[in-house]
Amino acid sequence: MFGLDLNVIAIIALAAISAGAVTYGILFSRIEADKKAESRVNKVKTAETDRQKIKASRDRLAEMTKRRKSVQDSLKELERKQKEDNKKKSMTLQARIDQTGLGFTLSQFYMVSAGLGLATAVVLLISGAPLLLLLGVSFVVGAGLPRFFVNFMVKRRQKKFIEELPNALDVMVRSIKSGLPLNDAIRLIASEAKDPVRTEFRRVVEAQQMGLSVPEAIARIYLNIPLPEVNFFAIVIAIQAQAGGNLSEALNNLSRVLRDRRKMKAKVNALSMEAKASAVIIGALPFIVAFLVYLTSPAYMLILFTDPRGHLIMGASAIWMSIGILVMRNMINFDI
Repeated sequence: MFGLDLNVIAIIALAAISAGAVTYGILFSRIEADKKAESRVNKVKTAETDRQKIKASRDRLAEMTKRRKSVQDSLKELERKQKEDNKKKSMTLQARIDQTGLGFTLSQFYMVSAGLGLATAVVLLISGAPLLLLLGVSFVVGAGLPRFFVNFMVKRRQKKFIEELPNALDVMVRSIKSGLPLNDAIRLIASEAKDPVRTEFRRVVEAQQMGLSVPEAIARIYLNIPLPEVNFFAIVIAIQAQAGGNLSEALNNLSRVLRDRRKMKAKVNALSMEAKASAVIIGALPFIVAFLVYLTSPAYMLILFTDPRGHLIMGASAIWMSIGILVMRNMINFDI
């Protein structure tokens, strides 16, 4: 009985397995078709998601390209306007005098030049100098010394402005982050900063009171301080006014760039100081040797001044010395 039950169970199991195998064989093609259909549906969904991601990425890229093009157009427009302004107001003597910040007029400059030339002529006349020497030295002193003073004062003022500008930008960044508008930050610099930054920002405030916009008023600083750093500042303000953006972050980056440029200039000056000293020694050596030879043997050196051939030699030497000094100057000067 037990054996019969086992046979029956085995037959039933084999029948079930056979029925399952037949059913799987019949439904296999349909199951595979459903799997392929599901796989294709998943691929389509994945492709749609990828297309959406690609489309979003393309949109972001197009927006970035559009913004970059807008910034480039703004830069080109600013450069064009700046070139036009520079053409309208060329670098005249009056412009250089205004850049000194001393406040004297062109007529006063000419009066001082004439006074210096006249005083030099009187001194030379009393000392019995020849007429040609008197005229030449008086002209050089009267025309050259005041211009040298003006150029010296302009460079000195520009140097002070560049040293103080990063600190002023830091104050503007902190003011803007604390919630003050740009106009109030500019007024704060105009009242609290050191000269000549304070003077230039006061002119910006006065220009705003006359009706100019902030970018236009700041761009006028370049007329009194024609330096690349001032141009950078004007461009940052103009771009922020046209395209928007985080002004405090832009000014903070500009302040860091200006400090890095100043550090680089100091490093370059330190590295080139040896070459500059060598150039000065080499340039002064012929004059020192000529003076020492004149002290020991005056007749040997006076031939250069009395003989026409000596005049020719001195002229050729002066030309070659000038060429050598110019070459050395270009070798040791670096633009940053």
